[in-house]
Amino acid sequence: MKPPLVLLGLLCLISCAVPGQEAWAQSPATELTIEAIFAEGGITGRTPETLEWSPDGKKISFVQRDASGEHGELWYVDAANGQKAVLVGETKLASLAPPATKIADERQKEWATRYAVAAYHWAPDSKHLLFDSHGQLWYYGLESGTGVQLTSSPDPSSDPKFSPDGRYVSYVRKHDVWTRALPDGGERQLTHSDSDDTLNGEVDWVYAEELDVRSNYFWSPESRQIVFLQMNEKPVPTYPITDWLPLHPRVEEQKYPKAGDPNPEVRLGVVNGNGGKVRWIDFGEEYKNLYIPRFGWVREGVLYFEVLNRLQNRIELYFADASNGHTRQVLSETSPTWIEVNDDFHVLKSGDRFLWKSWRDGHEQLYLYGFDQQNPLGGEAKQVAQLTRGEFEVFKVNHVDEAAGLVFFTANAEDAKQRQLYSVKLDGSDFRRITQEKGTHQTLFSDDGGQYIDRFTALMTPPRFALCRTAAGPEAADSCQGFWESRSLEQYSVVTPEFLEFKAADGKTRLYGELLLPRQSSGKVPLILNPYGGPGVQRVDDDWAGATALFDQVMAQGGFAVLCVDNRGMSARGREFAAALRSEFGKVELQDQLAALDQVLQRYPQLDSSRVGFWGWSYGGYMTLYAMTHSDRFKAGVAVAPVTDWKLYDSIYTERYMGVPGENEAGYKASSPTTGAANLKGHLLLVHGTSDDNVHFQNSVQMIQAFVKAGVAYDLQVYPNKTHSIAGAEARVHLFHRILAQFERELMLPTPATGTGASQP
Repeated sequence: MKPPLVLLGLLCLISCAVPGQEAWAQSPATELTIEAIFAEGGITGRTPETLEWSPDGKKISFVQRDASGEHGELWYVDAANGQKAVLVGETKLASLAPPATKIADERQKEWATRYAVAAYHWAPDSKHLLFDSHGQLWYYGLESGTGVQLTSSPDPSSDPKFSPDGRYVSYVRKHDVWTRALPDGGERQLTHSDSDDTLNGEVDWVYAEELDVRSNYFWSPESRQIVFLQMNEKPVPTYPITDWLPLHPRVEEQKYPKAGDPNPEVRLGVVNGNGGKVRWIDFGEEYKNLYIPRFGWVREGVLYFEVLNRLQNRIELYFADASNGHTRQVLSETSPTWIEVNDDFHVLKSGDRFLWKSWRDGHEQLYLYGFDQQNPLGGEAKQVAQLTRGEFEVFKVNHVDEAAGLVFFTANAEDAKQRQLYSVKLDGSDFRRITQEKGTHQTLFSDDGGQYIDRFTALMTPPRFALCRTAAGPEAADSCQGFWESRSLEQYSVVTPEFLEFKAADGKTRLYGELLLPRQSSGKVPLILNPYGGPGVQRVDDDWAGATALFDQVMAQGGFAVLCVDNRGMSARGREFAAALRSEFGKVELQDQLAALDQVLQRYPQLDSSRVGFWGWSYGGYMTLYAMTHSDRFKAGVAVAPVTDWKLYDSIYTERYMGVPGENEAGYKASSPTTGAANLKGHLLLVHGTSDDNVHFQNSVQMIQAFVKAGVAYDLQVYPNKTHSIAGAEARVHLFHRILAQFERELMLPTPATGTGASQP
């Protein structure tokens, strides 16, 4: 589970020849409104989409759309001089890469936006582009300025790729892998699915959502073969997603393994790029029911793949001979909690070493391993060095410069709330910080590593993009040249939140919090808690939170204080901090939230302890229900798209932290808000989209049934056909007005409501 995409207000209007920041006509101290936050064009501007380096490292390309999102151009920045120009104009781009807003189906639209499906891809020769026009592929020549349509099937093609030599394009269609020779060769079907339950090279929902898998097939380095994952979804149960709006409702069956359900059966196959018989990798029948979260090529003829057990506390790395399917385990690791799957397995160009990331010492750190280059399957890999160490997290390997003997990576070494770029030598020496400005840096390196794109944000700084030369230390700031910046917030009377520290309920663990106080207030101030609470997410950080941050400002304008605290169980603080919620959701999280609440009320006497609200989305929605059924501290709450019984959520996420239901019945029961429905305190607004394919609408239905049985009143807001994000300006404006009205009605009353149960609707 991940937080929903609530950053839809960060849009941009192109009104001049070059994209960037534009002047505003509003007068100073313009009032923030919900309508302005979620309007097309937004408050701070539409950020560039699909930033990519050309393979030759000479250009940075990106799609820039106007305020409506309907019109856009493909721009590039010349890496040599920083100058910007249009690569593909609006008229051509409209047909080659129409915006996601043109996708009618809400679930398909959410897939494209949630998983950042790229609108275009660079060819290896840096002279051609491949565009994905909502399932139809176009091959575009930059010199000729013309496009050739590669596919015209009524069935959409997805996950397109160039072969490394640029001679072929591959894609997935109707659950199979296809290739087409360029520029005008015929297409060839490489795999043959026997039913809609068999996915060859295609990613299913649960792998995409919970293992961050974005592709399930890969070309070999010399473009001779393709390795792919086959997923058999036949044993996976289905969930009905109903479109209630037509005269005769339509039902779509979603394959969705819930906690304890059968997962997709998986196996790896290798096929020649020009077709032929599939060769299956031999790693035993028992592995069909485990996870293969990552796989690819060590070199031509040699594969790697990772195997994760169902409890996700053991991972094994295998090498395989692509010619005969033989395998060898070269590394294994067991965790006392669970394994964090990542993308940082990286084979060095030397061909005899690889990078491996692990939190075996309690924090995510980088390790260097060696293996026999001549005989990769001849023995286990050996640890050569631990490259990083300390009480911080390494989030991503950004680039490896073997010539210089350097690894570049993102970490929070000096401040848990920041993300900075660092480098370290391949022997573990010379640990250096590259980026200097306090905040959050996300970087994208050119293939040669000489330059990178830096996307920078901070708590009150919306995104800005710069082209930077690789340098370390204080001189790094002078090596960057900005090429896009969000609109300023200066015209609004915004208030900067204050970072705070608290003690957790255990009396020793440090918690980070963020408090936003209204600029002006008379008398006591009502307080609203807005945590996420769950694993895998950090909310309190020095980063721009987009529409979430702007809505908090609207709340502050209305006289509310807003508190966000990262309780134990959340991420970026090490294994022990994350594992505090293992086997029972809700308990530790709420204890920490209440401990922080007591401390903030003591420090800020202007806050009114009798008028405290709680709201959240997804896991935050679950936290709202859990808090209001396990505490009497909250007078009102809003739970958006909440899990209400963890047996209803997907297998990979839930079992990672809770185990299999049959082995932890007590934990599942204690974690479910439905079991405490009769204890609801305060006035609850329950919100859900009927087409939510992540946290199913079934969750709210079962919560409603529990309230009905308990004779407890609540309010309900349903959004027809909306998915987990409840996306779209109309729906967002409606929803956030409802949230604001809920707290205005319940927390702005002159005196506390009385009664023994929940407020009546």
